[in-house]
Amino acid sequence: MLDNIKSQMRKGLLEYCILLILKDRAAYATDILNKLKEVQLIVVEGTLYPILSRLKKAELLTYYWEESTQGPPRKYFKMTDKGEQMLADLEQEWKSMVNIIESLRETTNNQNMQTT
Repeated sequence: MLDNIKSQMRKGLLEYCILLILKDRAAYATDILNKLKEVQLIVVEGTLYPILSRLKKAELLTYYWEESTQGPPRKYFKMTDKGEQMLADLEQEWKSMVNIIESLRETTNNQNMQTT
């Protein structure tokens, strides 16, 4: 059960994490995967590409092709103005959720201390 809950939490945060990665610069899909792995949010290409496609369809991302010296051209993703606004909204929502959870934790801890 714990693994399922953790998996659902991670899935819910992936779009937010991808937008955070693309906040300041465009990135190749492999760069995005590597950054997610670096922070221990393991994602496979089969999960990443549908999310990138969904974000592009929602006009939150766009892409461009760049020639590569190591093979075929690479598709780089970058955030649109609409994506920047979505990221700002998600940042606010994240802060709100953290505050809610911390408030619940404090309330629960205080109740537990009062009953002992």
